[in-house]
Amino acid sequence: MSTDPLILCENLVKIYRLHQEGGGSVEVQALQGMDISVAEGEMLGIVGASGSGKSTLLNVLGGLDRPTGGRALVGKQDLGRLSPRALDEYRLKTVGFVWQQGARNLIPYLTAVENIELPLTLSGQVGKSTRPRALELLGSVGLRERIDHRLEELSGGEQQRVAVAIALANRPKLLLADEPTGELDTATAQTLYNLLRTLNKQLGLTMIIVSHDPGIAQHVDRVVAVRDGKLASETVRVQKSDSDEHHLVELAVVDAAGRLQIPREYLEQFNIRRRVQVELTEAGILLRPPEREHHSHDHIASSSNQESVKPDTLEVSSGLSKVWQSFKSRFARSSKNSNGDEK
Repeated sequence: MSTDPLILCENLVKIYRLHQEGGGSVEVQALQGMDISVAEGEMLGIVGASGSGKSTLLNVLGGLDRPTGGRALVGKQDLGRLSPRALDEYRLKTVGFVWQQGARNLIPYLTAVENIELPLTLSGQVGKSTRPRALELLGSVGLRERIDHRLEELSGGEQQRVAVAIALANRPKLLLADEPTGELDTATAQTLYNLLRTLNKQLGLTMIIVSHDPGIAQHVDRVVAVRDGKLASETVRVQKSDSDEHHLVELAVVDAAGRLQIPREYLEQFNIRRRVQVELTEAGILLRPPEREHHSHDHIASSSNQESVKPDTLEVSSGLSKVWQSFKSRFARSSKNSNGDEK
């Protein structure tokens, strides 16, 4: 695996505008300044709750959505700056997709081999070379005997293996898989992960796999967790000092702006809300709740006293002080004269 990044995202932002009934619209910020780097040949897992932004990231890297802000680089291509034609070329030659639902990956009325031949034909590869290439790919995923079977004649695991073969048809540099094991049982999911790992090593193919399964860390090189459209943590393999075995270590991620996402359970455990006290110790940086949390008390005090404040007690900025004093003097003289006339 090369150490050079194939993918580099810097301060990546993606905003969707959702239209509402009645003519209004609302903006949803799916990615909020995400920074991520993926080395060439790396097998990366992405986990996160629904709505966290992980599938949006996959869509941006796949050229299906354009970023609203920041940069998304794949190789030397800035996906946000590509023309529509160049983006079509990118999707056709650089990236392959595997989706969760078999019906989204395969055309039901075509056989397994015909489904693989289709992207070859669309890319201009016609003639005698398409069938041997399709058969080669079916063999690489262990389904050479299923050549003439259609979608309804394949099991869920077989459908996903054909989908992998289709994704590899045009020899992409990047394979994107969105919940590829979401509809598979544990044993079949294990078989698919093993296949992806084998292809990753044999082809040097960079892979990004989105999943809800926390056990994906056992099958990939690295796992990143996405929360609220930003990178929250990263799980890496660390070799034990006394053996060749590895263990998994979860690390919090600090982005380019120095922002750190602290797990919600930690915040609740130590009653940390809007502010935190940062101290430098010999062991590192210590984060803890402030000794006195003034924010809530200040807010309550200002709310309770708001109605009892008199004009004479208002604090006026220095630039308006003289005007305020002059206004009070004139008001006092006017009132005095008015009272004298009434008498």
